[in-house]
Formats: sequence, structure tokens, C-alpha cells
Amino acid sequence: MSRPAIAHIRLDAFRHNYRVAKQSHGGKALAVIKANAYGHGAVHCAKAIEGEADGFAVACLEEALQLREAGLPEPILLLEGFFEAIELPEIVANNLWIVVHAQWQVEVLLATKLAKPLHVWLKMDSGMHRVGLSPNDYVQAYERLKSHKNVAKIVLMTHFANADNLSSNHTLQQIETFKNTTQGLNAELSLANSAAIVGWKQAKFDWTRPGIMLYGADPLMNADTKLKPVMQLTSKIISIRSIKQGESIGYGSIFSAERDTVVGVVACGYADGYPRSAVTGTPMAVDGKMTRLIGRVSMDMLFVDLTDIPNAIIGSQVELWGNQVSANAVATSAGTIAYELFCNVKRAHFQYFDAANI
Repeated sequence: MSRPAIAHIRLDAFRHNYRVAKQSHGGKALAVIKANAYGHGAVHCAKAIEGEADGFAVACLEEALQLREAGLPEPILLLEGFFEAIELPEIVANNLWIVVHAQWQVEVLLATKLAKPLHVWLKMDSGMHRVGLSPNDYVQAYERLKSHKNVAKIVLMTHFANADNLSSNHTLQQIETFKNTTQGLNAELSLANSAAIVGWKQAKFDWTRPGIMLYGADPLMNADTKLKPVMQLTSKIISIRSIKQGESIGYGSIFSAERDTVVGVVACGYADGYPRSAVTGTPMAVDGKMTRLIGRVSMDMLFVDLTDIPNAIIGSQVELWGNQVSANAVATSAGTIAYELFCNVKRAHFQYFDAANI
């Protein structure tokens, strides 16, 4: 029997979430499936919305080529653009779109002989201060690119630093900076990421770029977004033991039983992607009944409290996150975000389901 840690991926839920994102925004939507679709499987997720998606967004050329080799014809945007001029011929040959976020990229693009012009998304640093052209340099870069034979079309874009914080004015300040700088420029606009789709109607323009919401994690943590979880991470109990009040378990003996406790050992650990930083009390479910993590997560195993689940047995299914257990709740307990949980899942067996094909 193979190790029972399984990542169940519901492609119908992914498709549902894309539709929610697009309808909520009202414009065109690039499905962000970089980093292997946040750990869910880029080709599988892309195929689930093939023919429906307005396009996809990935981090780099290698990720885009994986989609092209799988036969996906939709537009694919390289969110970090190109890293060297040598990539440009292959970008052109595969009909990819590129983000231009730095002055050196502008210069290289204009100086390189291309077989045909490229579709460019010109990125402004409106206040996040990671990548993007400054507002002072942005219009000049736009004019130079617009008039050059290497550029077919330009979309104007920026990215938000605090869209998940509705009490911060920073997003409105970024929108204002972007609008003031681009006023009068004849191009489509793209501002909204997942959090902005849900929380900032002022950010809704021609294109949106939904990411985390496609995978069913609420970008604002508590909004009614009608999203469905895509990944359910499960494993099974492989050992059960009882400890007395005051006895401890696991590495570091960080958990001491407050009462006589029934402990289940689960075949899942940080080598599978479950966060080592998760603390006692992190929610999980055993055979559909809610309970908690106890003790320290080790490489291959973790502990679950079975005291109030007397019917649990060897082989009982444990949900680490998914349908009952919120990935956001696990992430919060571990001091991280759902993005990292999803991206870190490995060694688990991936099983794909699509209700539309059942």
C-alpha cells in the first residue's frame, strides 16, 4: 500500500472560481497559474478552463513553454517579462505576451531584431516599490514602445501592495497615482489582483489578474466570495496511543496533556508540505469530525487529538485542509499564508477530479 497522503484537486471548483473572479470584476481575466498553479498543477488547471479563459499569467518563459507544449493556445503573459535578450526569439515564436517592468528591458526590447512585434504589458511602480517603472519615467517609456515596430499592443498595469487591507488608504493612493500618470494614454488597463477584485471596486478596469482566489482561498480572509476550495489535503491515521495527564509527545516535548488524551499519528509532515510552524490547536478533521493538531510537526508525521472522537481507528481519514478545514485557518495558525501552504505541497499523491466529466 502506498503512503496515504493525497492532494485531491477539484478542477470543477477551479473553473467555478475563475467564473466568480471574472463575473466579480466584469472585465477580462488572466488566470494566474504561475508556480505550477500555486502547487495545484498548471497544465491540469489550465486545461480545466481552456477555451473559456481570456488568457493565463505565469512567472517566466519555462512555465509558459510547459503550457504551450500541452497544446494550450490562449494568450500567456510572462509576469516578470524576460531576463535576457536571448529569450526574446523564443517568446516571439511561442506567441507570448511580456511584462516590461524596468528601463533595461525597454532598451533591450527596442534594440533587438524580432520576427514579429510583441504584445507588451507596461508595469508602473505606483507604490509597491518592488518592480515597475517610476511614474516619472512611465509615459516616456510608453511613447517609445508605442511607436516602435517591435511592439504590437500595450496594456498598462500596476500591482497593489496592500489590497488585502481594507482599512489602508494605500490602495486608493496607488490607483490615483496610476490614473493620474496614464491619463490620456490610449491603452487598456490592468490593476486588480484577487484582493482588489473582492475589495476595491475602484480598481476594476479592462483586465484583472486573479490568483489565490482561483484556488478557493479568500484573499480578504472573511469575505463572502462564493469560492470553492480546490485542494483537499488528506492522509490517514497510522498509529493510536493513549497518554496520561502531564505526559508529553513528540520532538521537544512541547505538548503536555491537560487531561488523559488519545493521540493519533498521521502520515503527513513538513516534508509533505504541512507547515512545521503550525501550533497545537490548529484545526483538522478526522472522519468528518473537527479536532486539533497537538505537539510538534515532524518530517513525516504529526499528531492529532482523538480524545473526543472515540470511533477513530487506524486508517481513519484526516483532512489537513480543504472542504472542512480552511487553508487560511491553518496558515494563520502557522504564521504564514495559504499561498505558501499550497506551493509547498509535495510527495503527496495528486489526484484530479472534474465533476463535469463524471
